Amino acid sequence: MVAETGRKKSLLLTTEDWWAVWLGLGIILVALVFYAAGGTLKPLAVSPPKWVTWDKVSAHFTKNISWYFLQMLAWLFLFSVTTRMIGLKTTYYIPGFIILFGVSTIILVLGNWKTFSDLNLEPPILALILGLMVSNIFKIPQWLKTSLRTEYYIKTGIVLLGATLPLTLILYAGPIAFSQATIISLATFGVIYLVGTRAFKLDQRFASVLGVGGSVCGVSAAIAIGAAVKADKEHISITICIVALWALLMIFFLTFACKALHLPQGIAGAWIGSSEFADAAGYAAAASIGDAAVNSFTMMKVIGRDIWVGIWAFVLSFISVMVWEKNSKKDGTVQMIGASIIWERFPKFVIGFILASLIMSAVSTQFTEEEFNKVLSPLVIGPIKTLRTWAFTFTFLSIGLTTRFKEIFLFGWKPLTIFSIGVMVNVPLGYFLSNIVFKTHWIAF
Repeated sequence: MVAETGRKKSLLLTTEDWWAVWLGLGIILVALVFYAAGGTLKPLAVSPPKWVTWDKVSAHFTKNISWYFLQMLAWLFLFSVTTRMIGLKTTYYIPGFIILFGVSTIILVLGNWKTFSDLNLEPPILALILGLMVSNIFKIPQWLKTSLRTEYYIKTGIVLLGATLPLTLILYAGPIAFSQATIISLATFGVIYLVGTRAFKLDQRFASVLGVGGSVCGVSAAIAIGAAVKADKEHISITICIVALWALLMIFFLTFACKALHLPQGIAGAWIGSSEFADAAGYAAAASIGDAAVNSFTMMKVIGRDIWVGIWAFVLSFISVMVWEKNSKKDGTVQMIGASIIWERFPKFVIGFILASLIMSAVSTQFTEEEFNKVLSPLVIGPIKTLRTWAFTFTFLSIGLTTRFKEIFLFGWKPLTIFSIGVMVNVPLGYFLSNIVFKTHWIAF
């Protein structure tokens, strides 16, 4: 019992999932404390403005350069201390993050240039393009890779996103989001698994990792289910590479398709949330469409699909132990599993997202609508949104810098072909559910 309690305490302080919760909620609480004391995080939460001529950018940085430096130090302190707790080398992380922050600043400046904005080259897209160019031309040094914590940054950003979404919206969209996610998850997984095992004679564990990678939330799902079914590390790695490839392709395809079809933002975000394969990539696509798209995407992806990580982990680990492993053992022995696997694999940042919404919703009830718009929104929620933008920019740049296309073909064309067949089911099904079956629901966003 003592050992188990110690293990639980250790997980609370040594995993990116939990630290994203603590860090995201901590920033929100600090913003509220500053406001209660008569101040605001707004000066620290500085970000490049929209601009047409360079004069505006130059004047902005002349005035705020010290705040940029202080913000970098704040992020550096928080991330370096917490990643040290996770087990990363601080001497590697610090120089890597300084470079990450500097390049992110340049990306935000370019992304806010009117010329790039008119071409739909928003900061997330620019970060991905730049990162992909660098990683596929040059070899990224190990010390820099240490600072490219994609999962940590995106989960922190999602927790901060919760502060900008009222709890009433989550309660309204949650049941429909989970229902749609259930259809998507079962259909996509079923197709990938059956095609993989029946048509291509793939190992059952490998097929299950591919299936969950395509039906739930990509990288996190592949890692969680890979561990649950004891898949080979190579199978997990190739799934992650394929997920990254299709996630990047879907950013451009879904963004273009949503705009070409003139879909309302709520429907567009729901389709992206149903059909994207990674939280960060989906956010990039939704952000290029609008705030309403970001809201419906978050409901669909975070509240709907991501929760399936725990469900699939439990179901597939049970099947693995009771069927696959039993069949592979000569004596037929079976190792029983506990229901605690659901909690172990459940994405904890979802809890942080809901708590953030709950906290801000409770605070908002103390204000009239006019006071909220004139006071709370610019002094508290505004800075949180800006810091969220920085966290997501770190994410997109990290994705680009850690994706190497040649790794996708280490196992040949078979896994990519199987996953792609799943994509052919996932994308049109997501459109059908978002724009026809649940259209009335999503169009209200």
